[in-house]
Amino acid sequence: MHDIRAIRDNPDALDAALARRGEAPAAAEIVALDEARRAKIHAAETAQAEQNKASKEVGRAKASGDEAEFERLRTLVSDKKAEVANMQAEAKQLDRALTERLMTVPNTPLPDVPDGADEDDNVELRRHGTPRAFDFTPREHYDIAGVKPGMDFETAAKLSGSRFVVLSGAVARIHRALAQFMLDVHVDENGLRETWTPVLVVDEMMRGTGQLPKFGEDSYQTREGWWLVPTAEVTLTNTVAGLTLEADDLPRRMVAHTQCFRSEAGSAGRDTAGMLRQHQFEKVEMVSITHPGSSEAEHARMTRAAEDILERLELPYRTVVLCTGDMGFGAARTHDIEVWLPGQDSYREISSVSVCGDFQARRMNARFKPGDGGKPQFVHTLNGSGLAVGRCLIAVLENGQQADGSVELPSALHPYLRGKTRLTAGGTLA
Repeated sequence: MHDIRAIRDNPDALDAALARRGEAPAAAEIVALDEARRAKIHAAETAQAEQNKASKEVGRAKASGDEAEFERLRTLVSDKKAEVANMQAEAKQLDRALTERLMTVPNTPLPDVPDGADEDDNVELRRHGTPRAFDFTPREHYDIAGVKPGMDFETAAKLSGSRFVVLSGAVARIHRALAQFMLDVHVDENGLRETWTPVLVVDEMMRGTGQLPKFGEDSYQTREGWWLVPTAEVTLTNTVAGLTLEADDLPRRMVAHTQCFRSEAGSAGRDTAGMLRQHQFEKVEMVSITHPGSSEAEHARMTRAAEDILERLELPYRTVVLCTGDMGFGAARTHDIEVWLPGQDSYREISSVSVCGDFQARRMNARFKPGDGGKPQFVHTLNGSGLAVGRCLIAVLENGQQADGSVELPSALHPYLRGKTRLTAGGTLA
């Protein structure tokens, strides 16, 4: 959420930032709401002062025996009391309207984010690895002979409908091994604190990280009102909601392996084959809570941590910085990491690492006490996939596939598979 004082002081800056995102101007409407709210507060305070003054005069009129003045003043006090109550209620209503409007305004992009309309305008930062030259036509993951026995979409459709999968046997074990491998690297080598969180959250938590109020259709809500998390970013980031941390507590670096749930609203017809785009999937999520002066370096650090997982798995990838028109609602800058999928002959996103500045912290009211004893400040928040487990499984299977339908598995996974190195064409580990 944005600082209303900053918008009040420089409304053109907000509209210029929104224009970079391809968004309509919002400052005039926000400033008008703010002015109406402040005017109503001032009017309520003025009426309250008049009520207080009349209340003091009531006693003097009573003591002097002036019944007419006493009755006039008593009526005035009663009228002012009602007037103050009405004005305060109107001020609260305007305050809620202002907050709700601010909640729908996306974050402002950092100056170095490239301008652009969509993914075609994203800028590649670097590539790692060379896509393998196959002496046969590589298949997509679900068409590889060794994968088919352990990846069942028909049974999943019977159980739950489209965009679900049942994994079993060796494929399920590789999927589990990938998640465990990622967690171990992030905890043991990258210094993240392993955290286990609920996957059901209340409205306030979804609002804190920006999924509500604008993007409710992208997530699932239970009859009881809980939301199924679209990512552990929601729970990990909100662990500091409403807190004022000590400066020495920063940075807080966390990682969680959770189920994630997304309705995929607006994605009809996209990636319907295979398990690239699912309603339920697993992700290893990284979140950092930092001092404002450290968030830039932390963004680079988190991006590198995600890239390192792919390098250890011997997977070619490229890293891009998203343009202003392709960034998520809460991001000030986003690095997408795209892994090479030979079955599609293209790079596909496997991680998004975003720095959000104080945008989420304002929504959550998460602050820290500066070491010099100054006024509490908002923390900065960052989040990133480290990695999406299902998409990583796809990449491992497609890049390691052999002409006979078997799959050579990356050496980093061998210890997690009891020394097994291959998925055979028959669907077993060997």
